Amino acid sequence: MARLEIDSVTRRFGTFRALDCVSLDVRDGEFLAVLGPSGCGKTTLLRAIAGFDQIDGGRIVIGGREVSAPGSNVPPEERRVGIVFQSYALWPHMSVADNVAYALKVAGMPRPERVKRTQSALALVGLDGFGDRRPGLLSGGQRQRVALARCLAMTPSLVLLDEPLANLDVHLRAAMENEFADFHRRTATTMIYITHDQAEAMALADRIAVLDHGRLQQVASPSELYRQPANETVARFIGEGMVLPAKTGPGSPDGVSDVVVYGLGCRMRSLPGRPGNENAKVCLRPRDLRPAKAGEAGIACTVSRLVYQGGFFRLEAAIRSCPDTVLQLEVDEPASVAQGDALDVVIDSGWVIPGDDAGEPR
Repeated sequence: MARLEIDSVTRRFGTFRALDCVSLDVRDGEFLAVLGPSGCGKTTLLRAIAGFDQIDGGRIVIGGREVSAPGSNVPPEERRVGIVFQSYALWPHMSVADNVAYALKVAGMPRPERVKRTQSALALVGLDGFGDRRPGLLSGGQRQRVALARCLAMTPSLVLLDEPLANLDVHLRAAMENEFADFHRRTATTMIYITHDQAEAMALADRIAVLDHGRLQQVASPSELYRQPANETVARFIGEGMVLPAKTGPGSPDGVSDVVVYGLGCRMRSLPGRPGNENAKVCLRPRDLRPAKAGEAGIACTVSRLVYQGGFFRLEAAIRSCPDTVLQLEVDEPASVAQGDALDVVIDSGWVIPGDDAGEPR
């Protein structure tokens, strides 16, 4: 295991900042997911941690040893960092065991120790008895486990996973999520998981770091990230968040504010003691909304779309006073409304976003 410290790391390509003063502290044995859209800096961060790219500012420390700083870069092979790439990169003419042992052989490890280390790594990923097979005879999930075993055979202090499930179908991805989670529980290895898939990050990680345009937006547990996004960028990116303008009263000591959204008064979660704001933003999730009951006040909307999702409908409703703003909510089947119907929408819950400026990390 190894603690990873990333302190104010910057990486530039010309005038473009792929990483802009990123700081992260990953605990020993933690499973951290780095999540963000394409081009946000995820892979650049992974390459910097691995030692493939020199950083332009800040420093990276692995297990108490500084490995990257401007003008100083410990080579990748001396960092004890294992990497599992999106591509399995297995030699098709070699057996599974030979693929796993290849780096150990190149490093000059004696054969008895090499065989022992290979067998142990295959056992860790549940591939006992598969050593003599060729990669072409394995499923996609099994090949990914071989790639993981090859990484583990080098006994890395830190494991980096670069979108390792992107090439698998939905069924295999679900199975491999369980494999990664089980492996982490068994070994307590420090793992950094790079992904653009929110569901993967939420299912696997102890904490999630959200990147956007090279800047760290928020680091939090999956639950906190979903329930309490730090700014508008995170609110929109995570969990289909709807961000709406609102007027808010001050936050109470127990973290509740009176809020007015499109003329509808309601109460929402907020930071305790947060001052009132005439120009606030709130984050709503589909489950925070519901159709109004008879005689109940709601936001006047028009149903613009119904999408059947198996057991319920995803309903989209345009706000009449602001037709470009669409609310999304879930209604059980059979649906009692149709496209074009008038619908009043009630807000049962929500979150007052702390950040005043979209994209500013908090």
